[in-house]
Amino acid sequence: MKSAYELAMERLSKSDPGSSRPLTAAQRSKLAEVDRVFQGKLAEREIFLKQHLEQALSAQNAEEADKIRKQIASEKARIEDEKEAEKEKVRSAGA
Repeated sequence: MKSAYELAMERLSKSDPGSSRPLTAAQRSKLAEVDRVFQGKLAEREIFLKQHLEQALSAQNAEEADKIRKQIASEKARIEDEKEAEKEKVRSAGA
């Protein structure tokens, strides 16, 4: 018996047969490089913003700390979106 996930994946592959083509070795290498680059960008932003968060917390500035926490979350989302867009470019370049 198949799970709902497996059934959904089958329907998806039937509706877009080109999406499941295998990646080349060069594409896999580029995708890994994209992951490394964006992981570095994320780490850099987190370090920078967490330093500011610690300063705000030590100064007992709750409003500033909340703004920084929101900025950290938005930066993570933005970088993740950029990473996925870049990976999609790599995937579609092999078509």
